[in-house]
Amino acid sequence: MKKIYLAIPYTHEDASVREFRFELANQVTAKLINEGNIVYSPISSSHPLVKYGLPGHWDYWKEFDEFFIGVCDELHVVKADGWKQSTGVQAEIKIAETLGKPVIFIDVLDGDMVGV
Repeated sequence: MKKIYLAIPYTHEDASVREFRFELANQVTAKLINEGNIVYSPISSSHPLVKYGLPGHWDYWKEFDEFFIGVCDELHVVKADGWKQSTGVQAEIKIAETLGKPVIFIDVLDGDMVGV
């Protein structure tokens, strides 16, 4: 049983894009859990809290995310639109690499998971 940290781009000026990314994170998280893994998805955990006044940007969540990457075995990156430009995703990859954690990439095509 692997402990997986799931990285996916989140921040976007369009709320519908953030909502799509939240749903995609939940879909991938559920699939990985069904495969017998322990998964921490920061988007699944933090997105619902934004409506209570917490920010959704990387600077606020950085300390939380560094902690959880540290306790996980692997970092899985959902290659959703914007992942290469995402400040948070790129920082999460660097943290995992610095800690010697494997980084696994998950392809998505038109919202459907591929290669998971």
